[in-house]
Amino acid sequence: MRNPLFRRIPREIRGELGKYVVIFLFMVAIISVASGYFIGDASLKAAYDNSFADYNIEDGNLELPLAADDAMTEALEAEDIRIYENFYSDLACKNDSKLRIFKLRDTVNKICLLSGSLPEAEDEIALDRLYMKSNDISEGDTVTAGGLDFRVTGTVALPDYSALYQNNTDFMFDTEKFGVSAVSESGFARIPEDGMHWSYSWKYDDPPAERFSEDAVNRSDDLLKAVSRKTPLLNYVPTVRNSAIRFAGNDLGHDHIMMIVMLDMLIVIIAFVFAVTTSNTIAREANVIGTLRASGYTKGELIRHYMAAPLIVLLIASVIGNIGGYTFMKTVMADMYLGSYSLVSYKVLWNADAFVQTTVIPLLILAAINFLMLLSKLSLSPLQFLRRDLKRHQRKKAFKLNTKIPIMTRYRLRVLFQNIPGYVTIFAGLFFASVIMVFCLLFNPLLNKLEEDTKDNMIASHQYLLKMPVETAEESAEKFSADSLKIVRGSFSEDVTIYGILPDSRYCKADVSSGDAAISSAYADKYSLKTGDTVTLHEEFGDKTYSFKVGSIYDYPSTIAVFLSQKAFNEAFDLEPDSFSGYFSDRELTDIDSGMIAAQITLDDLTKTSRQLKRSMGNMMSTFLVLGITVIILVVYMLSKVMIEKNTQSISVAKILGYHSGEISRIYLRTTTIVTVLSMLLCMPLVNIALDKIWRMMMMEYAGWLAPTVPMSAFGKTIALGILTYAVTALILKRKISRVPMDEALKNTE
Repeated sequence: MRNPLFRRIPREIRGELGKYVVIFLFMVAIISVASGYFIGDASLKAAYDNSFADYNIEDGNLELPLAADDAMTEALEAEDIRIYENFYSDLACKNDSKLRIFKLRDTVNKICLLSGSLPEAEDEIALDRLYMKSNDISEGDTVTAGGLDFRVTGTVALPDYSALYQNNTDFMFDTEKFGVSAVSESGFARIPEDGMHWSYSWKYDDPPAERFSEDAVNRSDDLLKAVSRKTPLLNYVPTVRNSAIRFAGNDLGHDHIMMIVMLDMLIVIIAFVFAVTTSNTIAREANVIGTLRASGYTKGELIRHYMAAPLIVLLIASVIGNIGGYTFMKTVMADMYLGSYSLVSYKVLWNADAFVQTTVIPLLILAAINFLMLLSKLSLSPLQFLRRDLKRHQRKKAFKLNTKIPIMTRYRLRVLFQNIPGYVTIFAGLFFASVIMVFCLLFNPLLNKLEEDTKDNMIASHQYLLKMPVETAEESAEKFSADSLKIVRGSFSEDVTIYGILPDSRYCKADVSSGDAAISSAYADKYSLKTGDTVTLHEEFGDKTYSFKVGSIYDYPSTIAVFLSQKAFNEAFDLEPDSFSGYFSDRELTDIDSGMIAAQITLDDLTKTSRQLKRSMGNMMSTFLVLGITVIILVVYMLSKVMIEKNTQSISVAKILGYHSGEISRIYLRTTTIVTVLSMLLCMPLVNIALDKIWRMMMMEYAGWLAPTVPMSAFGKTIALGILTYAVTALILKRKISRVPMDEALKNTE
């Protein structure tokens, strides 16, 4: 026979429809965001991985001083590779940006057309999507590059520029000041050969089994040695070392764990809200439960009954949330990545992991927490339920309060002591919401501080890295050496710039006079290093390691770097005593051929990171700020509502005794107000500690360093937003108190 208790479930949901609707909508929103992220991220990652075959991405590219003739082509292809023309020219645009123009490619690095059409006429051009977005360009507009006018016919993505690095040595890609494009063959013929880059892509006849493996590294190194014996090289970038190709693929999926942790934390908070509200329901229905137990219903049947409504609501929310994830939110979440990376078109793929993370695991968390609470609550005897004696350790007397305390204050203290579990949950919810809100509010100030620190601590207005030592007549120029090594920590590694400077350098004031190394303050802060420690660094590819003793810490907060005297640098890397690889200068060096310059680092280059993060992460920070406010509303409203419902009879008695709704609201809501405000204030130091640890853990998985300095304004805004949000919630709860009828005092009397 069908269990009669099943009939109570719809009535129970209807009876507390407001609570279930609020939680349902919140869970639909959270699960939609999480599901959309997992689906969008996995779909983009699959499209990226497949693009190597679908668009025949190169195995590497090299640049020659001049276009290769047939003899040179044959000589290069004798090394078991096939080479393909990939000529380009970097032309200046009116908005101080550079546009890299390629000829249409249909064999290697094939172009992905996202919208519009590919150029056919000589005055037509197809532009990269991100460059168009950053510079407010639309199809049909006319752009001027290098004095030539082109009409934009299409929006494209170049698979070998999924991250828009102008040079492989750049610190960060830039979607605003650099873009890529394609023109027709006749359009490419319009571009002057002066400044043309004679670049060639290569494909192996027998490619490595894994494109980013150690075997691929060794193959590229061997090829470099063979090719360099046949022709001078201006540039050589194998795909295994190409940031423009690899960076996006490394980042996709990087935030997967963070999203899982955030989702699970929210589910835990919701589970505790359900636990507190269900506990209140058990107290309210104690007589019914006692009667059912006395009638033969088992504890297990009642546990399953009271778990049913929350699980049903969460299950339906999960289903609808996943539908939202596959329809609307996957586009929103994918756009977070598409705001940074110029990825090829993608197809939405079914993701089993998204279903597990957004449906199976939340249901298990909710079931576990509610099961433990119900197991404890329903372990009392039927007689105790009938007597409404629901405390395991019943006090013989109420907690004594000094009679000198005013009656209304004592009343509020009683309310506080009776609702400690709910207030603890409110504190936990406010803490979690505050972490989210402070994180969102500190993001832009941190990036602004990064820009200021970078500007204030620039070594020189210009840093030139050379392909080979070249002399200059510029008096302000100072020689330095530079190389790159790796910090290896488990599976994670990041680049460290090694500088060799003059002990009495006019530009870099790092103390290297002792012969020991000076490390940047960013390096010391990130890895908790101090003077006297020894750092061990690794070759990018190879087994050789280098150890340096930290002699001093140089105030250089924006870059992970090690500074040596030029003599110590040349000795460490087995170079000639007079070897150098670049110049510091306050003026632009005009007497060095541009072909000899590997990279030029200016303030604009060093602030790419902060500019790019503001563009790509700004919308996401706003989304999470709304999420934090929503958590405050949900937790405070739901638990305050439970507290009022729990004290309905007392409120009714107070009304009979002549207290009006305003006075009663001050008793109950003022207590909650004090708890909420104190919770917001007291949790801020904990938020600061938690954010410091979370930020450091997060940044340890990223290259570079941004110190977690939380501005006081972020705390102030969080407290203000929290209190304002509570004020709106209190108005709603005040109306609820005013609607408690006087006849409620006559019910459930003992």
